[in-house]
Amino acid sequence: MNTEKNTGTLSDIKNSRVVFLDYLRIFACFLVIVVHASENFYGAAGAGEMAGPQSFLADEADRLWVSLYDGFSRMSVPLFIMISAYLLVPVADGRSMGQFYRRRFKRVVPPFVIFMVLYSTLPVLWGQIDTATMWHDLSRIPLNFPSLAGHLWFMYPLISLYLFMPIISPWLNRATARQERFFILLFLVSTCIPFLNRWFGEVWGQCFWNEYHLLWYFSGYLGYLVIAHYIKVHLAWSRTTRLAAGTAMLTVGAVATILSFYVQAVPGVIHSTPVLEVGWAMCTLNCVVLTTGAFLLFSCIRQTKAPAIVTGMSKLSFGVYLMHIFWLGVWVVVFKSTLAWPTVAAIPAIAVCTFLSSFVVTKLISWIPGSKWVIG
Repeated sequence: MNTEKNTGTLSDIKNSRVVFLDYLRIFACFLVIVVHASENFYGAAGAGEMAGPQSFLADEADRLWVSLYDGFSRMSVPLFIMISAYLLVPVADGRSMGQFYRRRFKRVVPPFVIFMVLYSTLPVLWGQIDTATMWHDLSRIPLNFPSLAGHLWFMYPLISLYLFMPIISPWLNRATARQERFFILLFLVSTCIPFLNRWFGEVWGQCFWNEYHLLWYFSGYLGYLVIAHYIKVHLAWSRTTRLAAGTAMLTVGAVATILSFYVQAVPGVIHSTPVLEVGWAMCTLNCVVLTTGAFLLFSCIRQTKAPAIVTGMSKLSFGVYLMHIFWLGVWVVVFKSTLAWPTVAAIPAIAVCTFLSSFVVTKLISWIPGSKWVIG
């Protein structure tokens, strides 16, 4: 492996922080909020709520700007997966599986559970849910996220990957670049299955009694984990090559992801959300290309130390992610209902204000002793 051509990122790992990942973490966190801000213009049942099983676009402006903003932002969750993988795999030598689990789960599980309780109870205070819904959501905490906290779905695949990291690490320690490329190739083929299902129905062993298709074990977010490891360990591209390849991949992936929604999203018609969002699923080929392109571009950052505000925002991004739905509805009412801004301006305004509000509150909580149990 030629570390000289690796734009300094391998040496960064030895430092306390990997600088480009701090920028990337903030970027990904903001894109999550853009996605949820956009949902209020095509599929949300009400202010601040997630998109439902059916979608409706009011006019051509909503169709265009939702496609652009939301489509581009679909790299957000995969970027978080790649950031975690870049930092955590392979698991450090000498650290047992139990030690790894304790360290990771102490950071993510307590805040996750606390916010599930908060999303189950606090909305009663302003009438968003009734007490029957509150008790229902509380009773289902061991099983799934609350009804007003759809964004917490991400915690389940994240925890699943944490569980798998010590298991896949021995293979990653031994795997050659060619072996990892073979895994990535099969993963990329698996990301085409949603489109194959749309065009050809059930494929490669799928049927009503079997969902485990031929490439099931190479599919899902694990592919992003291997891609991140491959970039960190095996990709010896120069900074110029990363910039060129990253720009090309980002552009192609963004155009494909945006168009996959736009061409279907006819205004004034009720759509099935899963059908409309087929190209917005996180593990589709276009989204993988988009995400990898963005990751390569950010890996070109050569700073040895980020500004304090960047580092601070990066450290608090988990708390921002956890609480942002509380603020989202407030700013949707302001910019969509009260001020009635056009969609082109309303979506970014909602996203920026939601991000800043969540950051400020997360920062205030961080000054409280023991705050790590609440915001990570």
